[in-house]
Amino acid sequence: MHVSVLASGSTGNCVYVETPEKKMIVDAGLSGKKITSLLAEIDRTPDELDAIFVTHEHTDHIKGVGILSRKYGIDIYANELTWQAMAKNIGNIALDHRHIFEMGKTMTLGDIDVESFGVSHDAAAPQFYQFHRNNKAFAVLTDTGYCSDRIKGTIKNADAYVIESNHDVEMLRMGGYPWHLKQRILGDKGHLSNEDGALVMTELIGDKTKKLFLGHLSRENNIKELAHMTMNHTLQVHDIDTVNTVKLYDTDPDYATDLFAI
Repeated sequence: MHVSVLASGSTGNCVYVETPEKKMIVDAGLSGKKITSLLAEIDRTPDELDAIFVTHEHTDHIKGVGILSRKYGIDIYANELTWQAMAKNIGNIALDHRHIFEMGKTMTLGDIDVESFGVSHDAAAPQFYQFHRNNKAFAVLTDTGYCSDRIKGTIKNADAYVIESNHDVEMLRMGGYPWHLKQRILGDKGHLSNEDGALVMTELIGDKTKKLFLGHLSRENNIKELAHMTMNHTLQVHDIDTVNTVKLYDTDPDYATDLFAI
């Protein structure tokens, strides 16, 4: 299994996963043109994609879903409430490309198993995904106000993670967002802060865990270096070796990471 975080941030999100048999993305929150250019950075093309797994209906996760599916005949997977919520924004999708992926279920596509799990976010029925192949696991967890014990039990000790480091709390509080938006982000259906995401990882990291991608950083309320420093410091305080054992990787809203083997 190989992965690349094509884009991650408050302006658009897309994560690429491939196996010998399947190529897929989690979300398509940028234009079709931008996702095509991001795929080119890892020497891939959108016509190779077999599936798009949608987490929820917010624009930074679905902007390119409809156009990619129509242009390249890509299957789309989402739960029923998410389908209903995003229908008006993604346009007409061919019936044979529409698939219901129930929350809490596991689906097999070729040589990979995809597991869905619910999160706490202000969307119709937000769910994220964990990919399993050959006793390896890769979990994507962003857009959640908190990480429940149920989620922790589902994705504990994966080989690699994309974990939310959305905002620095003080930057958010002192910034220019209106109060109601600040409350939303800080609430139980908002986003994980740098500190919260780091503390979650202290409970998730196990002896298999080797790679950690910091995702969904806010342009206005975070700095890449600050998110990285917070994660690194918190893990080290909890005796997790970020030099030799667990490697930290930054993500970007405009550039893809390298294609990593999991």
